[in-house]
Amino acid sequence: MATDGRALRADAARNYQRIVGVAVTAFEELGPEVTLEEIARRADVSVMTVYRRFRARDQLVRAVLDHVLTTEVQPMTAAHTDDPWRDLVNVLEASIDVLARRQVILSIARESDAFDVEGVRHYLSSLERLLRRAVDAGVVRPELEVRDLAAVIVMVLATVRPSDPDGADRRRNLALVVEGLRVSPTTLPPSSRQAPGATVCE
Repeated sequence: MATDGRALRADAARNYQRIVGVAVTAFEELGPEVTLEEIARRADVSVMTVYRRFRARDQLVRAVLDHVLTTEVQPMTAAHTDDPWRDLVNVLEASIDVLARRQVILSIARESDAFDVEGVRHYLSSLERLLRRAVDAGVVRPELEVRDLAAVIVMVLATVRPSDPDGADRRRNLALVVEGLRVSPTTLPPSSRQAPGATVCE
C-alpha cells in the first residue's frame, strides 16, 4: 500500500510541535543540562526522531525560543486602544512579564547565541510599529529606535529575582525606565548607528 505523503508530513509536523512544546517545559524544569534523550522520553518519541528534526542541540534551543516568542510574547503586541503611549507601555510590561517566567530559556538562548530567529524579527517589527505610532502621536521622543525598547526590556529583566516572585521590583523599574521614553526638551545622544562614521550595515 502506498504511503500518503501528506500524512507523513502532518505526522512530522505534529512530532515537531510536540518536541518543542515538551522542550519548553523540560528546559524550565531541569535547566540547561536536560538531555535530548529526556526530551524524547517526555515527548513520547524516539531519540532518533528528535535528532532527525534537530541535528544539533542549538537548533532545538532556537526552536524553543522561537516558540516562546511566537506563542507567548508576540500576541501581546496585538491589542490597540486610542492611547499610543499606554499601548506601548502595556506591551513592554506584558512582554517582560512573560519573559520573566522564561529566565532559564533566555539564559540557555544567550549561551547558544540563539536570538537570530524569526520570532525575534516579528516581535521587533511589531514594537517598531507601536513606537512609530507613539512618535507620530507626539508622546515619545522622536529620536527613539526600536533597539532602545529592546534595551528597556533587557534592563528591566536584569532586576528579576527569585526573591521577588510577584514582580514588584521589575514593575517599579519599568515605571522608572519608561519615563525616559517620554518627549523631553533634551535630545538623547546618538546611538552607534547614528554616530558619525557609522556604516549602514552596523
